[in-house]
Amino acid sequence: MANSKKLLPSDLSAFVEAKLKNWVQPGRHLALALSGGADSVALLDILAQLRDSLHFPLSAVHVNHQISPNAADWADFCARLCVGYDIPFQVVKVDLKRQSGESLEALARDARYRAFAGQPADFIVLAQHLDDQAETLLLQLLRGAGAKGMSAMAELGCQHVRAGLPANQRLSRASPLLLRPLLDVPRRLILDYAALRGLEWVEDESNADIAYDRNYLRHQVMPALELRFPGYRDTFARASRNLAESAQLSDDLARLDCTIAVVNGNLRVDALRSLSGARARNLLRYWLGEFGMPMPPAGRLENLLQQLCSARDDAQIRIVLGDAVIRRYRGEVHIERKTPAPPPEPALIWALQDRLDLPGLGGRLVFERTTGQGLSLARLTAAPVTIRLRQGGERLRPDCLRPTRSLKNLLQEAGIPPWQRQRLPLLFSGEKLVFVPGIGADCEYQADQNEAGIVVKFGALF
Repeated sequence: MANSKKLLPSDLSAFVEAKLKNWVQPGRHLALALSGGADSVALLDILAQLRDSLHFPLSAVHVNHQISPNAADWADFCARLCVGYDIPFQVVKVDLKRQSGESLEALARDARYRAFAGQPADFIVLAQHLDDQAETLLLQLLRGAGAKGMSAMAELGCQHVRAGLPANQRLSRASPLLLRPLLDVPRRLILDYAALRGLEWVEDESNADIAYDRNYLRHQVMPALELRFPGYRDTFARASRNLAESAQLSDDLARLDCTIAVVNGNLRVDALRSLSGARARNLLRYWLGEFGMPMPPAGRLENLLQQLCSARDDAQIRIVLGDAVIRRYRGEVHIERKTPAPPPEPALIWALQDRLDLPGLGGRLVFERTTGQGLSLARLTAAPVTIRLRQGGERLRPDCLRPTRSLKNLLQEAGIPPWQRQRLPLLFSGEKLVFVPGIGADCEYQADQNEAGIVVKFGALF
């Protein structure tokens, strides 16, 4: 960590410049998260000074949570500020629908990160500082977080932007990285810089409300800590880095375990059972995290592990976790989004398009033109091609050396979980079933060598 103790307010711009040179190549687009408070206003002033010499495009984004009656005034203040600096500016309004028991702070934070994820930038620059780092560590400790939670914030990272997205969403471009160039700087130095530069900013009245946990720590606990332990900020930051290393080692171990325990994205129950309790919990946490799942409390995680490993093999395991459902089938743990059963719909017509989105099934059919592979294009299109859901009684002959068989038996033999079978899009030519995802094409419709064909694939929509 750079030695911020010796920094003067007049040195802050050079300090940020050195940080940016470590991470930002010329031409990379920086978008500042501008709240209008002292920290982000000071950082805006610094970035505006550096954009020409470091050759980066700069914009600013303000997230309007629509909580305070002053929210519109803050957005207007930020807009005027950016006009003065000649910086492109955008306001993103978010609608916080708070459920009973939900933390307003957490809800607002998640909304911000979803807004940041949608920015067409290489970096989202945040004005979080050393005091924020200390508060975050203490908050996580009070919540009983593990090493990963207490490793707090990184100077450069992406996990929070991605966590703000739905777990099954994959962006078509790289998500912007989070950059925190002031993370080693105490807030008093930022305020001194703002005073030196004669900057103006707005004050969020909620920052004084000690009903919020972070504000209680900031106004009641941290001042008392500083009286006895004046260097607590740096000490907490050092503890955070040590915990981050421990968390990294845990992830490295989980990745090694995944090479044996995870098959086609599913977690093998026998592999979980073979591990020690701590290692199995570590693997389960990591596997859930790979799906973007919010981490359950320790007690809930232990209960989940017990149900997956201890229930008899034929037990119907269905565990709701947030907006997902955890299931066990044939010795493997599956995770899926909670979605209503697909409604009965008329057959969809395939009009030779390359892809067909099926949002009701949470998936997409992709049709790839080939030669000598997949379905014969001529035989497939000899009758109208439609996509339908399973109704029961369907039959298919995927193997030319075997007779036609019921789709029910084929699905069971292929190990396709029961809850997925009703969501499979079936491809028909006229009234003839010709293709089933996970099973294959009917023998009569398989393309011959040198014949124009279509390879059909069904995958996640995002």
